[in-house]
Amino acid sequence: MRIALTVMFALYAAMQLYVLAKADAALALTWPVITLLFAWTALMTVAPLLVWRWEQHGWHCTVVIGSWIGYSWMGAIFLFFWIALALDMLLAVTGWISPDITWPPMSRFLLAAALTGVVVAYGFVAARRLRIEQIVLKSPKVSAGSKPLRLALISDVHLGAIVGARRLQAILAACRELDPDVLVSAGDLVDGQADRLNGLAPLFAGFQPRYGKYAVTGNHEYFVGLERALAFHARAGFTMLRGTAATIADTISIAGVDDPIGTRLGLTAHTDEHTLRKECGHGRFAILVKHQPRVDQSLSDGFDLQLSGHVHQGQIFPFGLLVRLSYPVATGLTRLAAGGWLYVSRGTGTWGPPLRVLAPPEITLIELRPTD
Repeated sequence: MRIALTVMFALYAAMQLYVLAKADAALALTWPVITLLFAWTALMTVAPLLVWRWEQHGWHCTVVIGSWIGYSWMGAIFLFFWIALALDMLLAVTGWISPDITWPPMSRFLLAAALTGVVVAYGFVAARRLRIEQIVLKSPKVSAGSKPLRLALISDVHLGAIVGARRLQAILAACRELDPDVLVSAGDLVDGQADRLNGLAPLFAGFQPRYGKYAVTGNHEYFVGLERALAFHARAGFTMLRGTAATIADTISIAGVDDPIGTRLGLTAHTDEHTLRKECGHGRFAILVKHQPRVDQSLSDGFDLQLSGHVHQGQIFPFGLLVRLSYPVATGLTRLAAGGWLYVSRGTGTWGPPLRVLAPPEITLIELRPTD
């Protein structure tokens, strides 16, 4: 994990240095200004670590301010980097076609900055416009003549310094309008210290679907602190599925597993999905809730439906293309070779930058019906 974090922070620093080089080429910056910008780059590179440390000390106002500044800067840098890189590639192509075409660095920098501002504004608004995705699945395992079971899926809400009460109220208002029988959280519900989240748990507790609320841990539940995260879920009224299964309406089984980072950190034991599948029984429609969208291909008789999140569809384009390198399954509904289904949510909140670009947040309503 340390190696992965080191690589991520190094790439983030390199992106900022690329932007700094673009600014220097366009504006001919003086050395005092360059020195200040180097210091700012260093500060913004370690800002996520500083925010995490401030959370440990309970400095809530500092955490909120630092999160908004640090993560908004991160989002703007990501977008400027890709936009400026695209303009550089366009200039290279046009220069190859017609060597007489020139594009001064100042013009390129100002255009990239203007486009970045537009996309940042769009991404900020888009992150707050929930989409409702609706899916109907039919199965002979759903009792004939029974009422369709309506399941609402949320994932990657990341409640904390940036996603707070206002966003949660909007999410719950949309859930109430859907009137599901069950609410499922596919992990990363929280992303802040427990005392920062205390006022949010009652909002969740006030929403009571007919057959309850179920959740699994995501990787951020471990980053926050597993005990704090579990305590929040308990106050919010969720039943945690941690290598366990439950029965819904006497016909549907729902099971869940902890995020594998818990095993790597030595905090939780690995769950054998073969055993868990047997606990669900083979006569019922079996649902597996698993934060990361990885399917155990060794299951000869797999789950009928797996619900996952984690990938956010990249959250900010074009990171969705890079995500596919680690998680080749697309977001949305996918038919599995074993005959079941996998649904990967784009996520309901945001992590880090409070932006979403071409990856809108969603709540998914899944309706399970008997086969005609």
